[in-house]
Amino acid sequence: MRDSRVSLKALKYYEKFDDFPHALKLLASFPSCMKRYLAFIIVGVVALTALAGSPLLCQTLQPHRLNISADQTTSARDPAKSVHIRGNPDAPVTLEEFGDFECSSCKNVATFLDKAIKEYHPHVRLIFRSFPLAMHQDARDAALAAEAAGLQGRYWEMHDMLFREQAVWSSATDPGLLFDTYAETLGLDLNQFRKDVKSDKVRERLESDQARAKSLGVKVVPTLFIDKRVVEKKDGTPDGVHRLIDEAVKAKTSPSEKK
Repeated sequence: MRDSRVSLKALKYYEKFDDFPHALKLLASFPSCMKRYLAFIIVGVVALTALAGSPLLCQTLQPHRLNISADQTTSARDPAKSVHIRGNPDAPVTLEEFGDFECSSCKNVATFLDKAIKEYHPHVRLIFRSFPLAMHQDARDAALAAEAAGLQGRYWEMHDMLFREQAVWSSATDPGLLFDTYAETLGLDLNQFRKDVKSDKVRERLESDQARAKSLGVKVVPTLFIDKRVVEKKDGTPDGVHRLIDEAVKAKTSPSEKK
């Protein structure tokens, strides 16, 4: 079991190449004189993947059919009902992240922001909103699992679990079974969790996040706002985000609080 788990995690290096298995089959059909170069080709693919993923906010484009206009407004439902806050709830600076649990770049951003919230405590808080893309077939179910865990007070624990185990469940034949396992690991009432995953309440929470994304014109993940200011691609690096957070904290923190 451990060996298969490790193998699945190793696949994360290739998750941006949807046709990678097919590519290997094609290479295998090459003449024997070409097969000696297979290892070098694979190494080259891995190197290119690493270079492409270096920016913090390496955004994943949505399929065209899901493009949304910036002038759409949020739904009539109260978006606050689905707000999940990490850090000081009353912090003056708010980071609002839109992510997809099956997106590798979102996983990197989540790890970075978790550290940033601790570093800037108590001046910064994080709000995470699920924005699953159609190109990720299990992302919506993962978001529903996180919301169902939230109804039992374990949203952030499930959030972290889903990103940590991303390479495992996103490659599984039936990720729902793994979501059940994660729920048990977190000490949730499994029967209630299974009911909540399929409930209207959980679905409406996810739809609230999606409505919020539409109201802000979000089209890619990860997308990060710092006090309603979107982090542009040019600033989408650890240093760039740190600089923007520093500026926001400085602007919101009074001289008396700095003493």
